[in-house]
Amino acid sequence: MSTTSDKARAALIPLFLIAMGVVGIENALTRYFAVAKWSEYGYWIISIVMAGFALSGVVVALFRDAVARHGVLLRTILPAAMVLAAALGYQAVTANPFNPLQLQNPTTWPDQVRNIGLYYAVLLPFFFLAGLYISLIFILNHREIGRVYGYDLIGAGLGAALALGLMFVIHPFLLAPVLMIPLALAPVFQPGKGRWAGIGLSAAAFVGAQAILFTGTAPAFSEFKAIYAPLNTPGAAVVAEVRQPRGHYLLLENFTERVDADVLNNAGMMGVSGPPSTYGLYRDGNRIAALPKAGALEAAYAPSALSAAPYALRPGAEALLVGLSGGYRPAEALRLGAARIEGVEGEPVLRAALINGLGPSPALAPDPRFTLLEGGPIAAAWRAGPNAYDVIDLSADFVDAAPANVAGVTAEAMHAYLAALKPGGMVSVSVSIRDFPVYALRVLATARQALAGMGVADPSAHVMVYRSAWNARILISSTPWSAADVAALQAWAAERSFDVSWRPGLDVAAARSSLFNDLPSVSFASGQIVSTGPNDAIANEVEAVLAGRPSPSAQAFHIRPATLDRPAFYASLRLEDLPTLIRRLEVLPQAEIGALVNIAVLGQAIVIALLVLAAPLQFRRRTSGATDKPRAWPALYFPALGLGFLLIEIWLIDKAAFWLNDYSSAFALVLTSMLIFSGLGSMIAGRCAALPKAASLIGLIVILGWIAAMWVGAEDFMMRTLDQPWAIKGAMVVLAAAPVSLALGLPFPLGLIQVGDGRALPWAWGLNGAFSVVATPLANLMSRDIGFSSLLIVGAGLYAVAFLVLPVAAPRPKSAPIFEPAPPADPFADLPEPAAASLDPFPADTRHNQTSPA
Repeated sequence: MSTTSDKARAALIPLFLIAMGVVGIENALTRYFAVAKWSEYGYWIISIVMAGFALSGVVVALFRDAVARHGVLLRTILPAAMVLAAALGYQAVTANPFNPLQLQNPTTWPDQVRNIGLYYAVLLPFFFLAGLYISLIFILNHREIGRVYGYDLIGAGLGAALALGLMFVIHPFLLAPVLMIPLALAPVFQPGKGRWAGIGLSAAAFVGAQAILFTGTAPAFSEFKAIYAPLNTPGAAVVAEVRQPRGHYLLLENFTERVDADVLNNAGMMGVSGPPSTYGLYRDGNRIAALPKAGALEAAYAPSALSAAPYALRPGAEALLVGLSGGYRPAEALRLGAARIEGVEGEPVLRAALINGLGPSPALAPDPRFTLLEGGPIAAAWRAGPNAYDVIDLSADFVDAAPANVAGVTAEAMHAYLAALKPGGMVSVSVSIRDFPVYALRVLATARQALAGMGVADPSAHVMVYRSAWNARILISSTPWSAADVAALQAWAAERSFDVSWRPGLDVAAARSSLFNDLPSVSFASGQIVSTGPNDAIANEVEAVLAGRPSPSAQAFHIRPATLDRPAFYASLRLEDLPTLIRRLEVLPQAEIGALVNIAVLGQAIVIALLVLAAPLQFRRRTSGATDKPRAWPALYFPALGLGFLLIEIWLIDKAAFWLNDYSSAFALVLTSMLIFSGLGSMIAGRCAALPKAASLIGLIVILGWIAAMWVGAEDFMMRTLDQPWAIKGAMVVLAAAPVSLALGLPFPLGLIQVGDGRALPWAWGLNGAFSVVATPLANLMSRDIGFSSLLIVGAGLYAVAFLVLPVAAPRPKSAPIFEPAPPADPFADLPEPAAASLDPFPADTRHNQTSPA
């Protein structure tokens, strides 16, 4: 028995390597899209992966007997076929001229839709073959489902960890070629028949794959990304590079690179110099900050900047800066007379550049007036306590500098800021209005909720708004603005040709006649941004928003506060009015397109899921002579698991990202932890096959208990521990993920054991994959419009449904082993032709695999 068991384990090592390589390549393709195109289009990769798995499950279910008979041949040739398919697919992806910006043009969008179809056509074969291999291993080891699924999940988890680790050392365009190595190594560990043939085929395929990749079209940035023009300007040079999972960073030297500060047009007339020449720091092709060149960090332009007003209103301010813009924000504040500054930088590479420098860009020079704080902005405000600051200043590039930074502009964050102010202090929030003035209205709605939470009856007396043509500054005070403050801001803005969009007592109609900068409203009725005269789209609606009344823009956009439960900043579109959005694509900002991509992916995922659900109709046609009554429970059970697992995982990733103040490390920790611990749970499930309902009940109790604990105490615990060191919080994320992941690993193999070894086995695998496709875009849309807490509620309901529909297995004879041992000569020997009754997808008696003696 020990020899047989050792051989069975050896036979599963190739599955482990295949799972590692497939998930690694999935991560590599997602990074490719983030760097070369835009990150929101990486959702397509998840869709293609799961579509391939679902399709393979259906095909194997339809041709189960043929697959089993040719098992040795298939396991020999599939790794080599996967390597070639991965290479050809990746090469075709890099040559695809897809341009997402042209999706918004009525003339060019048909070509881009075809390009999207090409992505599916070239990548689906690889993931189909991978799903075929995994389904084959399930069939050939149907009596050891728990162990098989455990190897699959643990391999996938380590594949994700491997991909993330390689991102520190390998260019993102080279990740996919390197991660083909585990696929090619799989036959080396395959015992029994066909081993040497498999090794030879994989070696030849790997050499051929590398030849395809390195002689074809080289991957490159899209010409429509921000980095493309400065990178291709004569004399431009990349002077530093940082490779990390959170992004691929390039530091550019180029005559076009300057501080991205919003300054008045007549700065020269005031005797103020313009922004100096700098380096430009890009992450995944998007510019995130300017970094200083050698020498003193110059901020002489600061008095002419839009951000200067708070320091004019509060001379000698003690300030908290949220987002440091490569060091220029502290320099500006000091130039404007701030007496003491504390700063928070949520983007880790920018923070490291401030401390150590980056390439030729020097570190921030020590100054006794400035302190760089640990952690995020909410933690800084909590640590400081009341009466700490005159000004809390959020930089213009803060939200876009890092995905986790959206938590810094939520109602909870603003409440923390207001609580840390001195009497008469202010929070200054910068909002870009060059795309949509609606974003300023959303920040105002968020400020109103924060003020209301502090007992303020009239938020309009605590808010002032001023702007240029491109950006707005929203000033929020915990105390009502004085007449002196109102007059001072009005005079300061008029001197610099900035407009005051709101102040207590403002006559909006009268102010409209003396505007310096026209700001038209966005009209979805006409699909245009037009102005019939001097207009201020913010001023027109501020009073209504601060009073909590519906404003004109609320008919087309969500004017609602951002919260930690619903933090998405670029989430103003009303997705329920999809036909109008499609007609008005040309006026939508790029940041909002991600939600429409999610809807498109969700639509196609639902179609795929329905097709997989309908597969048993084909089974019955192929087995018309079968007399067993079909069972419907798998059609509820496996979709519920596929949806529920992903919803819980996405919730945990989001909360970890907020707590760690870093989305990338949160994703890596949660994904790896959940896959590995779920794999261990699957192995435990194999030991519980005799009592599947009892084991499932234990798992359900753990899952529901964990969800209840997270619902009740997670946010409060995180808020109280925001100032803990990153290493401690990271370890606690893993500890939090461990118990629920172990429990989440139980139901799937328990269900697979119940369906038996007929065609329902690969069909169940395909169902799980198909509804996992549905889960990712669905979770993103739910968190955007309902809130992340809804993921926990729905996840709990789905696992409860799965428990209720799982059949109760008959008691196992004491003499029967839990698993039938594999044939001693070769654990992957060809299986005999199954009996006709076992071909039905829902056999009436599915317990024969557990009760048959060895």
